[in-house]
Amino acid sequence: MELLLISDTHLPKRAKDLPAQVWDAVERADVVVHAGDWVDIATLDALESRAARLVACWGNNDGDELRARLPERADVTLAGVRFTVVHETGASSGRDARMSRTYPDTDVLVFGHSHIPWDTTSATGLRLLNPGSPTDRRSQPFGTYMTASVDGGALAEVTLHRIPRAT
Repeated sequence: MELLLISDTHLPKRAKDLPAQVWDAVERADVVVHAGDWVDIATLDALESRAARLVACWGNNDGDELRARLPERADVTLAGVRFTVVHETGASSGRDARMSRTYPDTDVLVFGHSHIPWDTTSATGLRLLNPGSPTDRRSQPFGTYMTASVDGGALAEVTLHRIPRAT
C-alpha cells in the first residue's frame, strides 16, 4: 500500500495550488494523509475527488467549515499498521516520549504545524512523521512531503521529497 503524507498546505495563502509533483503523488497513492492546515475548503474538495482514499484532520488555521468536515484527530489502520493523524504535537523537546504516552495504541503518528520535516522513532517504537509543507517552506530550504509504503503489517520506505524552488 502506497501512502502520500502532506501537511500545512495553506492554500491559497501560500501558493495558488499544490505543486504538480504533489498532484502526481496523489494519483499514485493508495492513501493520502493530510495533517491539517488546509486553510481553504477547495483543497479538501480537490483531494477528496482525486485521492483514492483520504485520511485527514484539521489544523489550527482551519476555520469552521473545515472543522465541520474533518476531525481534530484521525485514527485508521492501514494494512495492519495503526496510524493517528493530528496537527499539533507541541514543542520538539521531549516530543517522542510525550507522544508515546499520549498515543500508546498507535504505531505511526503523522503530524504537522511546524513545517519542519521530522522522522523519529520513540523508545516505545512509535514512529513520528512530519512531512513538512509542500507550499510554505518557511525557514526550510525546500518545500517537502513524504511518501511511504505499508507492507506486511509494517511501515516501510519512508521518503522525504523536496519541492524544487522556482527559478
